[in-house]
Amino acid sequence: MTDAPDPKAWAVYLIECLDGRVYTGIARDPEQRYAKHLAGKGARFTRSNPPRRLLGHIWVCDHSAALRLEFAWKQLPREERIAALHSYLASSP
Repeated sequence: MTDAPDPKAWAVYLIECLDGRVYTGIARDPEQRYAKHLAGKGARFTRSNPPRRLLGHIWVCDHSAALRLEFAWKQLPREERIAALHSYLASSP
């Protein structure tokens, strides 16, 4: 399992698909979840839009926070979603 900062932590992750679209999801273990997407066992979206690469993930305190952030990011255009992830990654220790 990816090293979560806390046992209750969830990750919000971004996957770039082969067609350039970005999938946003949540998981307790984002690396394992990405492997499922690659194997065609993930979300319906990534079964019809195969993943190219995992863009990254961020940890949040719990499932509820992950759902809220996932929803908020899904409201953003592709470029802003990726920028939000990179901004957070650049500011975290």
